[in-house]
Amino acid sequence: METNIILFSALSIGFIHTLVGPDHYLPFVMVSKARNWNTAKTQTITFFCGVGHVLGSVLLGAVGVALGVALKHLELVESIRGELAGWLLIAFGLIYGAWGIRQSRRSATHSHPHLHNGDSQPHVHSHNHFGSHTHVHDDKKSITPWALFVIFVLGPCEPLIPLLMYPAAAGHWSDVWLVAGAFGLVTIGTMMGMVALLSGGLNLIRLDFIERYMHATAGFIIAASGMAINFLGL
Repeated sequence: METNIILFSALSIGFIHTLVGPDHYLPFVMVSKARNWNTAKTQTITFFCGVGHVLGSVLLGAVGVALGVALKHLELVESIRGELAGWLLIAFGLIYGAWGIRQSRRSATHSHPHLHNGDSQPHVHSHNHFGSHTHVHDDKKSITPWALFVIFVLGPCEPLIPLLMYPAAAGHWSDVWLVAGAFGLVTIGTMMGMVALLSGGLNLIRLDFIERYMHATAGFIIAASGMAINFLGL
């Protein structure tokens, strides 16, 4: 009976914790849109960041149990990790946003003269790097996915620690891993579901008027989600 209650708590708390925390999905939605990631790449990056996010707290809880660390001390460590992750998300967003502003200036409409065969006068061709003139950049060397992964590994799952400590204190180790697995699956699943839902909705909206500033917009929204962690406690 107690196992069922804890398991239900892990499932419901994991879902609500992820849903009310925009930092769990907005960074992936916005960066995916700005960098034109396909669905498979977006979901793969979201998945691995989610795994790192959950495993960080699971490992902390396991070490705490092994060393006999009190729950309040583990919660303090999680709180410090959460604040650090929030500041890193803010810093990453601001840096990415500033880079986006620089990119938007470089992508302003400009002209290139072309001399066609048989023409004595050059043809001036004005364009920008969006729409049909979009330049496909090599994203393989981008550190953006790795930056997101590190931030999410450092970001804690605060509600998970108390859920793990109760069965651990009773020596029910199978329940510990059951709770951790349930919490992790619903957390990662909710992250991926929200990313798919919001990305799909965003793709239905014409954003031509801000396409030039998409990187900057993504960065500042990511920074805002970090501020929501540190200043609003989300």
